[in-house]
Amino acid sequence: MSETVPKFYLLDTNILLHEPLAFLNFDEHNVVIPMVVLEELDNIKDRHKDVSREARVAIRSLENALKDATPEEILEGVPLSNMEGAHHAEGTLAIYPDYQLKQQDAALNLSENDHRIIQTALELQRKHKSTKVVLVTKDINMRLKAKGAGVKCVEDYRTDQLIDDIRFLSKGFVEVEGDFWAHVGDVTSAQEGRETFHEVARDVLPTVFRNQYIIDDTEHFAAKVVGYDKENIRLHDIGFERMMSYRAWGIHPKNIYQAMAMNALLDPSIDLVILTGPAGSGKTLLALASALELVIEQGIYEKIIVTRNTPEIAESIGYLPGTEEEKMAPWLAAITDSLEVLHKQDESMESSLNYIMKKANIQFKSLNFMRGRSIQNAIVILDESQNLTASQLKTIITRCGTGTKIICSGNLAQIDSYYLTAVTSGLTYIVERFKDYPGSATVNLNGVVRSSLAQYAEENL
Repeated sequence: MSETVPKFYLLDTNILLHEPLAFLNFDEHNVVIPMVVLEELDNIKDRHKDVSREARVAIRSLENALKDATPEEILEGVPLSNMEGAHHAEGTLAIYPDYQLKQQDAALNLSENDHRIIQTALELQRKHKSTKVVLVTKDINMRLKAKGAGVKCVEDYRTDQLIDDIRFLSKGFVEVEGDFWAHVGDVTSAQEGRETFHEVARDVLPTVFRNQYIIDDTEHFAAKVVGYDKENIRLHDIGFERMMSYRAWGIHPKNIYQAMAMNALLDPSIDLVILTGPAGSGKTLLALASALELVIEQGIYEKIIVTRNTPEIAESIGYLPGTEEEKMAPWLAAITDSLEVLHKQDESMESSLNYIMKKANIQFKSLNFMRGRSIQNAIVILDESQNLTASQLKTIITRCGTGTKIICSGNLAQIDSYYLTAVTSGLTYIVERFKDYPGSATVNLNGVVRSSLAQYAEENL
């Protein structure tokens, strides 16, 4: 069978919760939504959790696609090309009345929603024997059950995946074995004021991105890619010792990875800094110290906005007493802990913290209340961003207006969301999407500096 023949894609509920407009991403192929999926979306939309918004958006989008169709057309399939918006869907969208199904397999109890969806896939296989029918779900267990029940094609939703393996995720730097200059032939160097720049052949670093750091084993060479073409790479020679001598709000880097992060954090020309790495590598502390340095000492920005995503926040925040900042405090303890570390030597730490909070205009904001805002002249620290989807991160990044720097930090090994994996996390998505953007830098903070206990736990648990 030719791959150009339109297929039938049957979508599970979790696909529409992960990406409400997913049904528009199947090009010329036909999309089928079982009735039970609509029932599940209806139950989820009023739960007052983060996914309830996605459920409502999915329901409205489906209604918009089917609003002018007759019941017969909805069962047969409505052309998606008629739907307005920026999409390339040329297939059809149909609702399958799975409540009419009769029990065919004793193992598939149709009182369970997953089994109704699997039974729908089996019915479509029987009806369209000459056409490929694919069940799409992010539920690994459901994929296994579907294959066991006889569904021939079962897939994960991969439209939002830019990489297939987290090991291929860009770290934001290249570690060269031995002496970097031993790998270089011809080089052209130039002095511009106090800064030194080199141009080396492109084949020295076949895979290269803007603002990518280059270090070697000698602990002397450290540089950053500032430009490249088909033949040459332009490097800004920063120097290992100079990188390690950075200071921000009284702290200095403990390793070269933290030094690279501080170089990006303290550079006002870089609007987006993405920090990845294990727990205890210093992501939050470096972000906060650099933000205080840029706001209070250098006066480049006017305020610091701290926000994060938590699975319970939409449901629980309303029950906590106090203002929005006071409600957010339990979830932003990592920030207040870092503030205490930065001021633990002060005579009166509590007075210092209150002074700094006011002086730097530090605001704790719920992620739910960031939508619709336009943030100007601020540093936005987005902590624990591994739990966000690509669309959620897009919502936050597009809020940033003139003179705003956003710092996204997260640990891909600590994803709490039921619908995300390390490969599909929004953090992974923006690392890959922005890795060659001149106004962004990514640094993977290798190594745990919190304690030997934390490092052992990270490596062995």
